Amino acid sequence: MNAASSKRLRVLTLNAISRAGLDLLPAERYEVSDQQDAPHAILVRSQDMHAMAIPESVCAIARAGAGTNNIPVDAMSQRGVPVFNAPGANANAVKELVLAGLLMAARNILPALRFVDGLRGSDEELSELVEKGKKHYAGMELPGRTLGVIGLGRIGSLVADAAIKLGMQVLGYDPDITVDAAWSLPSQVRRAHSIDEVFKSSEFVTVHVPLMPATKHLVNSQRLALLRHGAVILNFAREEIVDAAAVAEALQSKRLSAYVCDFPSESLVDVHGAVALPHLGASTREAEDNCAVMVANQLREFLEHGTVRNAVNFPDVVMERESPYRLAIANANVPNMLGQISSTLAASGLNIHNMLNKSKREMAYTLVDVDSAVTGEALQALARIEGVLNVRYVPV
Repeated sequence: MNAASSKRLRVLTLNAISRAGLDLLPAERYEVSDQQDAPHAILVRSQDMHAMAIPESVCAIARAGAGTNNIPVDAMSQRGVPVFNAPGANANAVKELVLAGLLMAARNILPALRFVDGLRGSDEELSELVEKGKKHYAGMELPGRTLGVIGLGRIGSLVADAAIKLGMQVLGYDPDITVDAAWSLPSQVRRAHSIDEVFKSSEFVTVHVPLMPATKHLVNSQRLALLRHGAVILNFAREEIVDAAAVAEALQSKRLSAYVCDFPSESLVDVHGAVALPHLGASTREAEDNCAVMVANQLREFLEHGTVRNAVNFPDVVMERESPYRLAIANANVPNMLGQISSTLAASGLNIHNMLNKSKREMAYTLVDVDSAVTGEALQALARIEGVLNVRYVPV
C-alpha cells in the first residue's frame, strides 16, 4: 500500500537518463538522483535489475527504451507495480541502422572496406590492386528484390515503408498487428500468412519482434533451410531471436550470403558474411531524448494522477479527473473485485464520484474518484481485500 504525501516524490536513476526527460520532473515536486534509500519510482535504461533488491517503496518502474528484459516484470506484477517502456520512441534510429545493414549486405561494404584496409603501396600499385580485387565484392541492387519483415510494429512499419521507397517488394507478417500499426502500414506491403512463407519468398529477412519464449530462436536451422540460396538475414531486435549457431552454419554452407545484426556472438567470430555491430540500434542522441521524454511523462502522469500509458504489464487506463481525491488500485483480474472495492468504500463512508476499471491478462487496474478525503483506515481496508495487490491514494 502506497499513500501519497506532501513531500517530494523520490525517483532513483540506475543509468544516465537524458536531461530532456529529467527536466520534465520539476524539482519542487521530484527528487531525482542515483542515490535514493526509499524511491517511489525507478528510471532505468540497460542495467540488469533481476538480482536487485527492489525496495517496497517502489510503485513504478520506467525503462527509457522498448525492451524490458532487464526488469523482473513478473515479480513487479505480483506486487502491483507497473513497468513502463517507450515503444516507438527509438523507431527511427533503429530503422536507419536496419537500412544501413541492408545496404552493407547488398553491396558487400564491410569486406570491401577490409580489403582496402589491407592494401599497401604507391598510388599506382594501389590502383592496380583495386582493379584486380574489386570483382570479389560486386553486390546487388535493391529495386525489385523482396524484403520479408517479421513484426509490423512501429519499427517494422518504418522499415517496410523505407524499403518500398527504395524500390523493393515487401512481404510482411505479424499475427498480432495493432489497429494503429495497420493504419500506418504502407498499402504496398503484401501480407504473408506464416513465418515460413516469409522465408520461402524473400531474399532479405528482417525481424522486429520482442523476445519471449515463442520468439526465441524464431530464426533457426529449419527456417534457414527454406531461404533462397544467398539470402540475407538482419537482426536488430534481440540477440536470442536468432540461433547464432544455425546462422554460422548457413553462412559457411553459402545458404546465407550475410547475417547483419546488432549483437556480437562468439558463434559468429571470424565467420565470413557475419557482420555484428555493438548494439547501436537506439544509440543516437535523438532516440535517447525521445525515450527519456516519453517515460518521464508516463511516470509523472502515473505518480500524480494514477494514469497508465504504455505499461507492459498493466492495461492502459486514462480517466479525466473529476475529484481531488483519487484512488489507484492494482488487483488480480478475478470476479467480483469491483463489487468488493465499492462495498469497502461505502463501508468507509466514501461516495464514488467516478470509476474506471480495465484488465490485461491476469492484471486489472482501477481508478476511483471519491467525493471526500480518504482515511488511512479506508486504505488498509482496501488493501485487505483478497486479490488487491497495491493501493495508492493520489490526492491533488
